[in-house]
Amino acid sequence: MHLLFVGSLLPEAAPATGFDIATRAIVDGLERAGARLTLLGFRRPGTAPPGREGTVRVVDLGPLGIENSGAGRLTKAAWVARALGLGLPVAAAKLSGLGEAALLARIAEAGPFDGIVLNSVQMPAAYPALTRSLPFLYVAHNVEHASAAQNAANADSAASRFLFARESRLLARIEADLCARARRVACLTDADRAGLGVSSAKGVVLPLTLGRRPHADDGRRTHDVGLIGTWSWAPNRVGLDWFVREVAPRLPADIRVAVAGRFDGSPPPAPANVAFLGRVPDASAFVRASRVLALATKGGTGIQLKTIEALEEGMPAVATPEALRGVCEPPDNLAVRSDPAAFAEALVALVEAERRGERLRADGSRFAAGQRAGLAAALAQAIGAFAPAGSGAPARARTPVSMSLDPEPVR
Repeated sequence: MHLLFVGSLLPEAAPATGFDIATRAIVDGLERAGARLTLLGFRRPGTAPPGREGTVRVVDLGPLGIENSGAGRLTKAAWVARALGLGLPVAAAKLSGLGEAALLARIAEAGPFDGIVLNSVQMPAAYPALTRSLPFLYVAHNVEHASAAQNAANADSAASRFLFARESRLLARIEADLCARARRVACLTDADRAGLGVSSAKGVVLPLTLGRRPHADDGRRTHDVGLIGTWSWAPNRVGLDWFVREVAPRLPADIRVAVAGRFDGSPPPAPANVAFLGRVPDASAFVRASRVLALATKGGTGIQLKTIEALEEGMPAVATPEALRGVCEPPDNLAVRSDPAAFAEALVALVEAERRGERLRADGSRFAAGQRAGLAAALAQAIGAFAPAGSGAPARARTPVSMSLDPEPVR
């Protein structure tokens, strides 16, 4: 089975963001399931053009900066102006400059395909022709319109509220169309499947794993409480702002808090015992060097990969209920608290226990193995949608298909 895997950015060998990690897990899972893949997307500026990855072919659309954390005010203003002019969400407008005819010509060079995997909403929103000629699987990393609505509610200016509310309206329509026309919709949590209005018969839930073996505890601790995330993503930033405003002031001054990850702008004001490290060279080493992790999610949708990493490493942690989306059975060394005072109290208790030498870390290998098995089963079910009814063979085995080169205008 030959599948075209389309995303805004090509998967990277060393993924950095949560979206990149999830994408890499899905690509690796599809390849293990026996699919032959062609990856298509842009790449981050400054990264080398990717070559063929084993049995995976790559169609490189060239460098394109689309991330808020690396953009200046003029660039962001240009994105907004383009989005308003085209009637597109901003995230889709950033990608739309190539033109549908050029995109479809590149796809035709690599086809034919049995189907398309649309990795998130941005590329099909920018290039609607992707959904017209072949059966497709839609991978919903989040309920994007709900996240945008939350961002509008938390925005600190009238302009931001307007733009996020506009994004939410546009994304709701686009997501509904994608879910209605997809052969299957793959979500990262069952709550997202329900939030998109997809039936359990059509939707599959992908239990994600980082694909790493848990590390042995080397005993190295550089800080007491660790937080890590891509803070330029607005839902993550809401959780961090809540932590430094409501939780951190309740911690004793001798508890050292380290925050790793990229920002869009400046970090929030915080007590003196909170250090902002920016992007760290080894995220896994940062996690292991924490006595306790704080999983302070307060918004967004989709799964929290920092939670998955904590569970796979067996790390002690305190989490909000929102941080455990998609996790059915939290381990014994993970406390769930929603009230900031209770969250701080639980952190202090775990830090003090760890300082006394109590063994708080668990064996996360069983959790990781269960995630891998669940992902394999869900992906097999998802790509089975590309086979004709009553047949074990993909659609192309009966009727080869290729992309139409008659694009519609960009909406």
